Amino acid sequence: MGKLEQVATPSSTPATVPQPWLTDPAGYHREIDAAVRDAGLDAPVLALDLVALEHNIADLRARSGGVPIRLASKSLRVRSIIDDVVARDGFAGVLAYDVAEARWLATESNISDVLLGYPTVRRSALAELLADEVALTRVTLLVDDIAQLDLIDSVCSPERRRPVRVAIDLDASLRLLRGRIHLGVRRSPVHDRAAALTLARAIVARRGFALVGVMSYEAQVAGVADDVDGTPLMNAATRAMQRVSMIELRRRRGAIISSLRELADIEIVNAGGTGSLEETARDSSVTDIAAGSGLFGGHLFDGYRRFQPAPALTFGLDVTRRPARRIITCAGGGWIASGPPAPDRLPRPVWPAGLSYIGTEAAGEVQTPLTGDAASSLVPGDRVWFRHTKSGEVCERARTVALIGREENGRARVVDLVPTYRGEGKCYL
Repeated sequence: MGKLEQVATPSSTPATVPQPWLTDPAGYHREIDAAVRDAGLDAPVLALDLVALEHNIADLRARSGGVPIRLASKSLRVRSIIDDVVARDGFAGVLAYDVAEARWLATESNISDVLLGYPTVRRSALAELLADEVALTRVTLLVDDIAQLDLIDSVCSPERRRPVRVAIDLDASLRLLRGRIHLGVRRSPVHDRAAALTLARAIVARRGFALVGVMSYEAQVAGVADDVDGTPLMNAATRAMQRVSMIELRRRRGAIISSLRELADIEIVNAGGTGSLEETARDSSVTDIAAGSGLFGGHLFDGYRRFQPAPALTFGLDVTRRPARRIITCAGGGWIASGPPAPDRLPRPVWPAGLSYIGTEAAGEVQTPLTGDAASSLVPGDRVWFRHTKSGEVCERARTVALIGREENGRARVVDLVPTYRGEGKCYL
């Protein structure tokens, strides 16, 4: 049992752990608010409920069907949480988002398997990695272009370093009508078997590199909601697209991996995400599945049919004034998620229930006005709790996260205050 498991619910077994976010949502957030106030923590404050976190960890493991989960660090950005979870059964390694971060996790956290999820051209950070004998044995860089290999060599020539572990980024998008329709994200140019083999042969033949893996992210499945309220036709179309996409991808990815294994010892075949665990697990060529957002449970996943993560990570803002009877103003709040600008990128006020944004202002840089019946009973000094759209991004806004555990009587309390990446002085992207 990990350290976090021990303090989450000391008197409960997994089968008896309550789920107050479902049975009593208002009470769930009220208890978190009380625990944070009892600890004397000022807002803005991030709170991670450990009962909800354990629920989400168990859910991810069940959905992965026994395929190891590689933690996507960008969706967490709290090193103590990463360290705790990656050491558990069912988890294997980290998917990092920056090369300096990858080296940090490989050395400071002693994580032996760190796959970089994106190509890098940061020369200074590459130089530090290439000079680090320990990190070079633990970190795998991602490439999809010979130019990226050239840049690595220009930073440190092959004769001055040990071989660099690399993985190929295989495009997992669905392309129809000879590429005229592209469903998925715009990532790697390596899409078909011919392109993958061309790049693989170049890597294998090149001094100073070792081809050890492949990564492919099926964003059109993992990152697209299929059960959005009020859009039944769109939901049906999304599910049909996702079924077709996974059938095509399993066939294509399997054939490519089989061919690559004839050229190199492929240790890592990483794929998928929190939203596609069940489907990605059906691909026999995959060795591990990336997931991270499902641990904290941002509201982005509220529109998914296959699963519903608990809202483990929330943040509280102080009410500072009342411009009108049904309007209150909170300090801060403009923590907009990345992606296409739209209302679903805004943090969602969840407690007290019944609050919504004012359309002309929404979530503001320094202050956020909210309206609704609940505003009538709030006064300066009260607190409003929100869920972020995504998971790890909100951790860039705070130095610490309050860990909420339960006492023997079930009462919520702050059991620890742990630093985010930002709290450890790290700012990568």
